[in-house]
Amino acid sequence: MRFLRRSSADSPEAEQVDEAAVTVGEDATKAHTPGKGRPTPKRREAEGRRRGPVAPPPKTTREALRRARGSKEDRSELAAKRKAQRLEQRKRMNEGDDKYLMPRDRGPVKAYLRDLVDARRNLLGLFMPLAVVVFASLLVPSLEVQQYATLFCLLMLILMVAEGVLNGRRLTKLVRAKFPKDTTRGLSLGWYGFVRATQLRKLRVPKPRVKPGDVVA
Repeated sequence: MRFLRRSSADSPEAEQVDEAAVTVGEDATKAHTPGKGRPTPKRREAEGRRRGPVAPPPKTTREALRRARGSKEDRSELAAKRKAQRLEQRKRMNEGDDKYLMPRDRGPVKAYLRDLVDARRNLLGLFMPLAVVVFASLLVPSLEVQQYATLFCLLMLILMVAEGVLNGRRLTKLVRAKFPKDTTRGLSLGWYGFVRATQLRKLRVPKPRVKPGDVVA
């Protein structure tokens, strides 16, 4: 009878085989990653889910007009914000804020140079009106008037050039005395003052901080 005999499954060899099978089964379970049960979504689909559902197309003309009107309102609001930003930048630039000025106008040296130019009345300030006079003289049919106007304008240009040279030397000297460590070339300082002086006072940017006749320390 078989119940009187020891089963082969109870032998040490069988126990070792069972333990090895269990270990292999556990390792295989750890190494195997179960599937998600669904395909990996594409990048376009994932981005679409993050952005939200896409609005359906308009069904009627009225709905389409309503959507178009809404987009125009958004654009007008954006344009208003940009306009406000430009106005703010223009205001800060006129006030002389270095953050909003062009690189050529930044720094205490250029601010001091602008004050020196704005504190005096110069013949160079008539440069732009003189150009208008030259243009107007060309429209006059009288040859004599054109000759006198040309002679007058030529004389004024000579005086302006002479004043610009003298004014540039004066400005460079004052800037060197005020900022001895500044390394800007004298020609650059003189040219900056010359360009500033040729502009009409109301059109200068930044706006003048001093009045004609004020003492600039």
